[in-house]
Amino acid sequence: MKVRKVMKTGKIKIKIITSMAVILTVSLFLSVSCISSKGIPAEVRKYSSDWPAANQNFSNTRAAVNSKINTSNISDLGLAWSFPIKGISEWGAATTNPLILGNTIYFEDLKSNVYAVDLKTGKQIWMKEYNMDIAGPAGVSIGYGKIFAIKGHYEVAALDMKGNEIWSVNLSNNENIGIDIQTLAYGNKVFVSTVPGVSNENFYKGGSTGIIYALDEKTGKTLWSFDTVDSKDIWGNPAVNSGGGAWYPPAIDPDSEVMYWGIGNPAPWPGTSEFPNGSSRQGLNLYTNSVVALNINDGKLLWYNQVLPHDLFDYDLQTSPILATVTVNETKQDIILSAGKMGKVYAFDRKTGKTIWETRVGDHLNDDLKELPEGVTKVSPGPLGGVETCMAYADGVVYVPVVNMVVEYTPSEFVAKSFNFADAKGELVAINAADGKILWDVKLDSLNVGAATVVNDLVFTSTFNGKIYAFNAKTGEKVWEYQAPGGINGWPAVKDDMIIFPVGMGKTPVLLAFKIGAAAEKSVETTVPSAGSGKGFKQ
Repeated sequence: MKVRKVMKTGKIKIKIITSMAVILTVSLFLSVSCISSKGIPAEVRKYSSDWPAANQNFSNTRAAVNSKINTSNISDLGLAWSFPIKGISEWGAATTNPLILGNTIYFEDLKSNVYAVDLKTGKQIWMKEYNMDIAGPAGVSIGYGKIFAIKGHYEVAALDMKGNEIWSVNLSNNENIGIDIQTLAYGNKVFVSTVPGVSNENFYKGGSTGIIYALDEKTGKTLWSFDTVDSKDIWGNPAVNSGGGAWYPPAIDPDSEVMYWGIGNPAPWPGTSEFPNGSSRQGLNLYTNSVVALNINDGKLLWYNQVLPHDLFDYDLQTSPILATVTVNETKQDIILSAGKMGKVYAFDRKTGKTIWETRVGDHLNDDLKELPEGVTKVSPGPLGGVETCMAYADGVVYVPVVNMVVEYTPSEFVAKSFNFADAKGELVAINAADGKILWDVKLDSLNVGAATVVNDLVFTSTFNGKIYAFNAKTGEKVWEYQAPGGINGWPAVKDDMIIFPVGMGKTPVLLAFKIGAAAEKSVETTVPSAGSGKGFKQ
C-alpha cells in the first residue's frame, strides 16, 4: 500500500488541499447553503431532490432524497409501467444509471441511443438514435442546458434538451482505447475517462492506457487531461503492457475543488507465456488500483493511495468513491469510502489519502499471492468478483454489493473457461463507516451487479438473474422482492414514490417503473422488441 502527497521534485509542485469540514447526510445534497455550489450545474441544483447525477449527488452516496418509499409501505410497491430499450450490444442493453430531473427520465442504451421518457406515463418523449456499440457502464449527465453522452467507442457528444447534437469530439486515435464511463458535468466541464479496450476482443492490448479528460462543456475542447499510467513507456514494455483508466464517475468536494477517482488495473494479467506473473511490468505499476485526488481546475495530482501494487488478478479499484463525514472518538472526520474487485472496502482520510481502515467482504481464496505457482490455481475473487458495482452510504453505514465467483489462473493466463455464472453468488453487506465493522451480511443466489441504493430505511439491490430486492437498512431483513423479465447489470434511480430499474440482459430489455400504490392497480403488460441477448458485463 502506497500513500503519497505530490512533492516538488523537478516539474511537480507542492499542492496543499484545504477543505472545510462538511457534514454529509442523506437529507442534504451538495447544493445546500453550507457548501460551495458554484460549480454545480443549475439543473442539478434545481432538481437536487430527484436523481440528477449518476449516484444522486457528487458525493456518490446513492441515497434518495425526500422519497416516500419506506418499510411501512414497501408492500404497496408495484409495477406502474415498462419501457422497451432498443439498443443491445455484447454487454446487454443497460449497464448504468438513469437520471431523473423533474418529470423526465434520461438514459443511454448500449448502442449509444439517448432517451427522454415521461416519468409518470413511461411514454417516450424523444430518442437520439446513434446505433453505435458501446461497452458499460456508459451513461449520460446533464448540465448547462445539455445532455452529455458517450457516442460509440471513442466520442463524447453534447445534445440539447430536445436530443439534437450540439457537438461531438473524438478522444482516442487508438482502436484499443475507448470510453466506457458515465459522464459527469461540473464546473463548466464534462469529465470522462478512456480505458484500455472497447470489446472482448481488444481489452488490455499492449500500448493502451486510460486517460482522464476535462472537456469544455460549450465546445468539447480538452481543458486538461491526466494519464492514469505514470510511465511514458508503460512500465518498460509498451508492446505488451497496458492499464489504468476509470470505469465510474469520480466524487467531487466543491469546498476544496478536489475530485477523487478510482483507477483500474494493470495488464497483462496475470502475465504471458514470455512474461509470467506480470514480469513485463516490474514495479508498482502506478497509478493502477489507486484512489487519486486531482485538482478540478487543472487536473494536477494532489495525492494517491495505491492499495494493490503490481496486481496479477485484474483487481481494479474501480467503483465511484463516496465522500462522507463520520465521528470517531467524538471527532468528526472527512473520509473517502472506496472498493473494487479485490473484495475489500477502504476508508481513506480525505485530505491526505491515508488508509483509516480496510474490511474484506465476500469469499477469498489465494487472492493474496504475489506470484502464481506453476499449474492451475483457484482464486476468489476473480476478474468479475469482489465489489463490481457502486456502494451506497447513509447515516454512518456503507452498503456493499458483492460478487463471489471462483476462477482459475496460471502464471501466464486467465483460464476463461473457469467462468461459471450459474454457480456464482452474491451478497449485500452493511459496514459501519467509522470503524469498518460489518453490521450485517445477506447472501444472494446470483451475482450482485445491481449496485446498492438507499431509500429511507431501505436498501435496494438487484442480481444477474433478474431479482430485485429491498432490505431493511438496519437489520438486513428482506422486505420485498420482484422477478424482472431479464437479468440486471444496471442500477436504479429514485424520485418521490417511484423507483426506476433498467433490466438490460436477455431478449427483452426494459426500464421498469415501480410506484407505491401500483400493486393495487391493474397489472401492466410488458411490451418489448425482439432482439438478441447481451453476453455480460465488463468493469
